[in-house]
Amino acid sequence: MSALDTAVLALDPLLSGDLDLGIVGIVVLKVVVAFTLLLVSVMLMIWFERKLVADMHNRIGPAVAGPFGILQTLADGIKLFFKEDLIPDRADRVVFKLAPYLSLVPAFLVFAIVPIGGDFSSGDGTVTWFGERTYLQVADPPVGVLFFLALSSIAVYGVMLAGWSSGSKYPLLGSVRASAQMISYEAALGLAIAAVFLTSGSLSTHDIVASQVNGSWNVLATGVVPFIVFLVAGTAELNRPPFDLVEAEQELVGGFHTEYSSLRFALFFLAEFMNVITMSAIAVTLFLGGPAGPILTDTLGWVWPVFWFSLKVFAFLFCFVWLRATLPRLRYDQLMDLGWKVLIPVALGWFLLIGAMNVAGDRGWPLVPVVMVGMAVMAGGAALLIGAVSKARAERLADLDGEREGESV
Repeated sequence: MSALDTAVLALDPLLSGDLDLGIVGIVVLKVVVAFTLLLVSVMLMIWFERKLVADMHNRIGPAVAGPFGILQTLADGIKLFFKEDLIPDRADRVVFKLAPYLSLVPAFLVFAIVPIGGDFSSGDGTVTWFGERTYLQVADPPVGVLFFLALSSIAVYGVMLAGWSSGSKYPLLGSVRASAQMISYEAALGLAIAAVFLTSGSLSTHDIVASQVNGSWNVLATGVVPFIVFLVAGTAELNRPPFDLVEAEQELVGGFHTEYSSLRFALFFLAEFMNVITMSAIAVTLFLGGPAGPILTDTLGWVWPVFWFSLKVFAFLFCFVWLRATLPRLRYDQLMDLGWKVLIPVALGWFLLIGAMNVAGDRGWPLVPVVMVGMAVMAGGAALLIGAVSKARAERLADLDGEREGESV
């Protein structure tokens, strides 16, 4: 394998030489372990969310299937597997069957680029398996984060095609909502990630983690604002409460998956929770140092990075469940206003400010005046935006009052 091929395929040292059956076996093993770990995590996440929400609402939650109800997810999966698979008469059968997989597959592929372990504090993040040095992730492409953005865009098609192919009005409305919502918040999500690019200088997830060793996490290096934008936009991208308007049961019955049943509905259910885990893992990788952390014991030292990574991801998962149990659902106009009028301007302004600071550092300019000018420009832009929005709202209200007066006459 040439150096160019290695650079294009991956940065993993496992693939730096010639391929043989041993290396192929290690790659297959990594895929199997990652897939199994993700599926088990999804099962536990569903149980954890139901149990925690029940506790916050002063209910019992799952308590029958297994100890503490921990086998409830498995029981639900078996039940859905044996239910009748219904396809509406007016549905596009091919697209209707394909849509669940377009939602599920991107979630797993995103997890493939996440480093879940490796000693980054005193090494290069590699581990030794069967005498071969490798990264504790399935793949590390040089454009890993762009790969994540591309797959998150593909996931939109799964939701959109599911609603369109159902041949029913409510699923179609849910899918249109979903596509508009995901596209709107994906812009803010991309701008927040772009701030990480400027700070880390790489698109590789492994290199981004390596740049955050010794506690220099990107959540502080980027000034916290991109991290907050990423969390809000990521929650909306996942269609999680309070942004779950694509399946608002008070308005759309069940949303885009109203006509689905049996295993196909289970695939959408699985994809939703799998996306929550992968989004949490991406947030940990980009902003909180990934698996980087202190190695407290020499024996079984490889366990500590996996532990720190799991602990950070668990904190995000707890917050997602906490939001679900606490916040009411937004109106659709509030959802769009937050995305286009708040998150995107803030993320863009902060990205330009970080870029100006990097240019000032490269050219030896004094940093304080650059920051002050940048903040002044951002404040001026915010004032202009608020003024334009207020004027447009006043004009719209005036037009409504005129229409009402005309109708009364």
